[in-house]
Amino acid sequence: MKESEFKLKIRDLRKTYGPVIAVNNANLEVMEGEFLTLLGPSGSGKTTMLMMVAGLTLPDSGDIWIDGKVATYAPSSKRDIGMVFQNYALFPHLTVYENIAFPLRMRNASEPTIAGEVNRVLELVQLPDVGQRLPSELSGGQQQRIALARCMVYHPSIILMDEPLGALDKKLRDQMQLEIKHLHTRLGITVLYVTHDQEEAMIMSDRICVMNNSRIEQVGAPDELYFRPRTVFVASFLGESNLVHAEVTGSEGGRLVLRTANGCKVRALARDDVDVRGSVLFMVRPESLSLLSPTDQADNEFQGSLREVIMVGGVTKYYVEIADDLVIAVNILTSRSHEVITRGGRVRLGWSIDDTVVLSDSQAQEQVALSA
Repeated sequence: MKESEFKLKIRDLRKTYGPVIAVNNANLEVMEGEFLTLLGPSGSGKTTMLMMVAGLTLPDSGDIWIDGKVATYAPSSKRDIGMVFQNYALFPHLTVYENIAFPLRMRNASEPTIAGEVNRVLELVQLPDVGQRLPSELSGGQQQRIALARCMVYHPSIILMDEPLGALDKKLRDQMQLEIKHLHTRLGITVLYVTHDQEEAMIMSDRICVMNNSRIEQVGAPDELYFRPRTVFVASFLGESNLVHAEVTGSEGGRLVLRTANGCKVRALARDDVDVRGSVLFMVRPESLSLLSPTDQADNEFQGSLREVIMVGGVTKYYVEIADDLVIAVNILTSRSHEVITRGGRVRLGWSIDDTVVLSDSQAQEQVALSA
């Protein structure tokens, strides 16, 4: 596709601070109306990438296109973007109305236009009656909605959000996640969002760009990243995972045959997008495992002793020791009728071939080296 067919395109973007590489040759495309999240731990480069798109930080090399035009070194005011920050950045001495009207006044809009647009966005964020209040008279969630309204009032081409919900308590944060998602769906706006919260990214995003150690690890839809991660980091960072070392010993009917250090045979789907020769890791999500009865059969099985049982509301977590250095987590929906297993009891675990995700062991070794 051509640059003009993307709302935002990033090519070979790089930023360093002395010897520290903040963003290393990043490539990314965002489509019109897409909600794309930059997800990663602190120091992964996601906020630096956002700041370069915003024009608040200049790259060392690479290019940024917005609406098909090169914007790499254009000033922020010429990029047609809006920003929402974690601390809201509202003017405390101005009313809500004047806070939202501010970007329109800076663009020399007429008073009738300002009044119409301010009332429009106040309706959109479901706060039509707070225009004459000061920001200090609103709750945290209301202030964040006003910050979003101020960003949307001048119809920016792209809205950038940098950890906008980080200061809210969990209940309000969960509510705001859905509100922003619904607002995005209703308006069809293009959003580039930054967070370190995996659950938040999964709930809100059309696609997620996972970053680590200044690099993009993988870009894809939430279900793709969760069920078919391409790297060890993505597998371990996004949700819970069991990662087990094994050797590839052959294939059967197009399926890989693996053998673990304690001699267990495991079968998995072959992959074209990951180098899976020799020493590998395989991943199984805790919810993909089952506790087998004596008569149950499964594609793959482990046997071990139950180390711990922890009930976490609707889910009960079982930790099963398979070998001295291998403990497997199993998540099962909590049920009163579920068989009670005592600590130290022998159990069999089973899971399907489709839920066995093979990853290159060299990725794990590289991850350790980068983190050292």
